Amino acid sequence: MLLAAAAVLCGCAGAPQQEAAEQQAVSEVAVEQPQEKQAPAEKDILIAIDPGHQSWAIDMSATEPNAPGSSVMKAKATTGTAGTFSGTYEYELNLDVSLRLRDLLEQKGFDTLMTREDNETAISNAERAVMANKAGADVLLRIHANGSEDPSVSGALALVPSAENAYVGGLSAQSAALAQTILHEYCSATGMDNLGIQYNDTMTGINWSEQPVVILEMGFMTNEQDDMAMADETFRQTMAEGIAEGVEAYFEAGK
Repeated sequence: MLLAAAAVLCGCAGAPQQEAAEQQAVSEVAVEQPQEKQAPAEKDILIAIDPGHQSWAIDMSATEPNAPGSSVMKAKATTGTAGTFSGTYEYELNLDVSLRLRDLLEQKGFDTLMTREDNETAISNAERAVMANKAGADVLLRIHANGSEDPSVSGALALVPSAENAYVGGLSAQSAALAQTILHEYCSATGMDNLGIQYNDTMTGINWSEQPVVILEMGFMTNEQDDMAMADETFRQTMAEGIAEGVEAYFEAGK
């Protein structure tokens, strides 16, 4: 009985010491403070984003010169195409993806300029380019979707001026490099077929530009697979992410 009592007494005496040691160990554990999310480094690069077309309710049938000083007159703007299967208007798709692109680019530290932020803005193709010129944009991205009489045609392509363009031929090489980089990243992200670059010297929004300019045709709204994919909200975010990655890759490469 005495041995048992001694054992109990020893156990009781050790408990407070053990508890104090544990408390000291706990107090010495460093509590990690939550880190503030750092803002992206400013790149001092201005990306002009032009969501192609605008609402069919806006009459833009009046004409304007196809290029500075040109005698060729073209309609100021058109409503674009529409999804054969989704019923989505191109001008709505273009704006949605462009707004997502703007947010993504700003998150990466780019400055952005939107030529329109709604579907009712009446702004011509020449005026869009001039807006980018006056703002001192580093590049002009014109966001569009395609259409074809052949519903089997699908994929993404880009339009840029040729070296022979009488007005902006000097922008051809840089525009092509920008287009190639964006197409690569965009098609990698979306799985769209890469149809490559086409040279076009008839587009007013290209001919008035003073910086590298690309018309990205994101997919064919007359193709069921492309059309239904581009109508999906999640896929549209992927589209915008691919374009943003392309823009970043272009400038990181020092084009």
